[in-house]
Amino acid sequence: MILAVVIFAITLVLIIVRPKPLNEGTAAALGAIAILIAGVISLDDVYDVFRGTDNILLFFLGLMIISAITDQAGIFRWCAHEAVGLAQGSARRLLLVVFGLGVLITAFFSNDATALILTPIVFVLINKFKLNPLPYVFACAFMANTASMLLPVSNPVNLLAVDRFGITLAEYLKFTLLPSLAAIAINIGLFMYIFRKSIGGSFSHDDPDPPVRVDGFFLFVSTVLVLTAIGYVVTLVYGQPASWPAMGGAVTLLAGGFAFRRLRLRGVASGISWSIFIFIFGLALLVRGLENVEVTKAIGEAVVRLSSAGALWAVLAVSFITALGANLINNWSMMMVSVSSLASVNGAAAAFDRSVIYASVLGADLGPNITILGSLSSMLWLVLLRQRGLDIHQVQYIKLGLTVMPLMLIVSALCIYVCGRLFG
Repeated sequence: MILAVVIFAITLVLIIVRPKPLNEGTAAALGAIAILIAGVISLDDVYDVFRGTDNILLFFLGLMIISAITDQAGIFRWCAHEAVGLAQGSARRLLLVVFGLGVLITAFFSNDATALILTPIVFVLINKFKLNPLPYVFACAFMANTASMLLPVSNPVNLLAVDRFGITLAEYLKFTLLPSLAAIAINIGLFMYIFRKSIGGSFSHDDPDPPVRVDGFFLFVSTVLVLTAIGYVVTLVYGQPASWPAMGGAVTLLAGGFAFRRLRLRGVASGISWSIFIFIFGLALLVRGLENVEVTKAIGEAVVRLSSAGALWAVLAVSFITALGANLINNWSMMMVSVSSLASVNGAAAAFDRSVIYASVLGADLGPNITILGSLSSMLWLVLLRQRGLDIHQVQYIKLGLTVMPLMLIVSALCIYVCGRLFG
């Protein structure tokens, strides 16, 4: 047991610190190799883990391809232009529109897409109109996390719970729709108050023409996106893998891109972060090692003891512990441990309450609003801004996160408890 925990801990440190030449993917791979050599996991475990994560890996691949082609078609830039029109010269209204775009992109394309695509577009807009960048770029980062519980596909970590516990869309929404809407409303309301002085001005927009041409390829990509979103809903309603519509949409867009002769393979390839796949698979192997030595079972039994003391306290405790863990060891690592721990006691203990599953999802999704290291989307957001000359200090992020996140987490956790009593 001690050896598995030590290897897991060292790997997490390497993932967070990322000493050159390592990145999160190579660090996770080294940890997985070490735990395999140590005999904590077997080759059969490697195969089982691959079978258990193939849906998430394929979903990620399809999502990245879809996002890259959508960006090449100019749809996100067109949305940004329309957003400026909706703002009608009001800096305050523009922030609300940015929040709206963040919610839509996160809900259907995932929080990583919001960081990768919306952040650069918003940064160009605020520079063009000479606005204070902080409210708008922080809106991108926070909404990528806050809105990521809306749908199972809004954050790939959600699929860890969906796959492990066989969660359907109907059940998921019963527990998460109200908490998600509450968190989004609180996030927007607090931002509007905190940045009220920075968004009190106005700007002039003298570019009436959209920045992209709405042609056949644009309309084709838009249609495929709508069909893919419908595919998400259908597959989740019937408990089928979310990777099916993701890969189906990706293949269709690739074929259409070649047919329209508008696709640049280099652009698509550059939109795929290959190290993410190694990172996810390596972490899954490390967590299997913790399962084999019954570390996650011990954690699960502790959750059951909390549930026996009262579902409300269990939901609050799991939400806050998962949120704290997400900030310390990244939400992917924390969610894998949490899901494995809950799965070890699900159905085996009479006191187990399924509300705690959604409490762990809540903590993993909202938790990264405290530190940049909490999620991949926040880290991508920071890198993109630094590349453009805007250096956001981690202290700025933490101060804002500690102001906004606790209230969102408490209210959302209470909503999950209420939903559990009504629908559980």
